[in-house]
Parts: sequence; structure tokens; C-alpha cells
Amino acid sequence: MSGTTVRDDRAGGRLEAYSGDEVAGRIEYFVLESPRRALVPVHTVVEPAHEGKGIAGSLARELYALSAREGVPVAPLCPYIVKWAERHPQEAPVADPALLDAAREWLAARPELF
Repeated sequence: MSGTTVRDDRAGGRLEAYSGDEVAGRIEYFVLESPRRALVPVHTVVEPAHEGKGIAGSLARELYALSAREGVPVAPLCPYIVKWAERHPQEAPVADPALLDAAREWLAARPELF
């Protein structure tokens, strides 16, 4: 992923990987506020021209690093992030089941957002 930078667009709900000025991939997420604050990734997308370059893994790694810096857990709903977390338990703490349930409920009430 050389030459790629990752930026958090919190207002837009995206963690984006850039290759130059082009968005190479992104994690779409929301911030759960209740029962406690959590980052909830819903989708991971890598643009076809950038597939196979480690973009998705770098985004996942940065998501968990962001979580650690902010002291906020991750409650992953995105299948890619769930699998990545299972393969990297040293970087991705196990999600609290209550937060996962709350995240699913939040998303179910707002299906038009994702």
C-alpha cells in the first residue's frame, strides 16, 4: 500500500484510502452513541483498479488504531471487518455483544443510510 494515505472523514462516515488524489477504498461507518460510544463499520469497498494491493486490510488496521487512540471500541457489522478482526486478535479486541446488538438495531431503524 505504498503511496497510499488514509483519512478519516468523520462527518461523512468514511475512512478513506487515497492513492494520490484518487479514493482507492473506504470503510463506511457510523458512530454509535448508546448504550456507549462505538465505531461501527458497515461496508468496506476497494475500487477495482486498486484491488489486491492491501487497501482493505490497511483500512481495517487504521480503523482499529483510530479506535485505540480515541478509546472507543469497534462494533463491526461489515463482514470483511469481522473476518479481519478474527484473523488479527492482537489488533482487534473482541466486540461487546451488547454493542453489536445496539448497532444492528440502530442500522435496522435507518436502512436508507447504508
